[in-house]
Amino acid sequence: MAKKGKKFQRSDRSRPYLNILDFMVQEKAFLAIVIVGIIMAGIFTGNKTAAMWLGFFFAAYATVANDSIQSLGTFIESNKAKRWWILWLYVGAIFLGVVSFSWFYFDGDVTFQRLLKPDGTSPYPHPETFSFFQIIAPLVLLILTRLKMPVSTTFLILSVFSADTSGITSVVWKSWSGYIMAFILSFLVWYFSYNFIRKYFKSRKFNNSWTAVQWLVSGTLWGVWVMQDGANIAVFLPRSLDAFQFIIFALTIFGGLGLLFYLRGDKIQEVVSEKSRISDIRAATLVDLTYVILLIYKLFISTVPMSTTWVFLGIIGGREIAISLARNKKGKKHRKKAGKMIFKDFAYAMIGLFVSVGLAAAANKSIRDQIFDAIF
Repeated sequence: MAKKGKKFQRSDRSRPYLNILDFMVQEKAFLAIVIVGIIMAGIFTGNKTAAMWLGFFFAAYATVANDSIQSLGTFIESNKAKRWWILWLYVGAIFLGVVSFSWFYFDGDVTFQRLLKPDGTSPYPHPETFSFFQIIAPLVLLILTRLKMPVSTTFLILSVFSADTSGITSVVWKSWSGYIMAFILSFLVWYFSYNFIRKYFKSRKFNNSWTAVQWLVSGTLWGVWVMQDGANIAVFLPRSLDAFQFIIFALTIFGGLGLLFYLRGDKIQEVVSEKSRISDIRAATLVDLTYVILLIYKLFISTVPMSTTWVFLGIIGGREIAISLARNKKGKKHRKKAGKMIFKDFAYAMIGLFVSVGLAAAANKSIRDQIFDAIF
């Protein structure tokens, strides 16, 4: 009697090398763009003007694409039924208003003095010549974003422009404190109000006034985010922009926002979509309200740049843990799921920090020397 043939089994797609091959096959166009960008960075490294604008265009798209999860992610997720261009015009108008105010009020500085102190000095000086690593920093961010890693844009881009390690450590400490504060505040809000929220948010139907409240809160959040993280894009440009430079700066990002909304957040949006009922406009509003309160507090206590990504991860992490503990369901499945999710997001953020320090060390000899002295 002939033996039955073995049942066909698919390859284990969880193996790392298979995932990498899958990614390369599926993302051929994206990888081609990145490779061309790296080649252009190598070509224009010695040309200050070309390198400046090339780095700026890279940073404009990479920063907005990565940070969409924190400042606009819940807004995009809870407004799926709305036309993309309506969302774009609303958010774009806020952006133009905020940066225009900074440009007029601070004499050409569009970063609300995140990069330029009142005395005219800067911890992130505009380079006389751009290094290769400074130009490709946004491309590295773009790759990590494509891999759905919510890394800190502030660490990754500002670090390569820092004059010394103090420019990095000050951002790290402010961001760490922001993460801890966000986690604790979000946990307390969601844990102690969970039963109330479950009772009154149970129905999928909600009063139309929630839409107005959410748009107001999201608009405020976006405006405060621009005040904090606009520096991550403007760092490639002179610390004080003339009218022509400002128009290019503003219109480039305005157009990038249009592409972001057209793509509905693209790959990185999945970091928000996987969270518990975040598509509910009421839950999204509560998340954004907690977030914007912390950002406003951090915005006015210091002009030191801060990783808003870490604050956002603290908000989302505290919420997920609070919900998993407050639920009455038996078993630990949902708690383990929440724990794994938070650990994954935090691990990705730490990867971004280590990559940022590596790029900063490669781009700046003084930082390399200070790190070497600190270790040895």
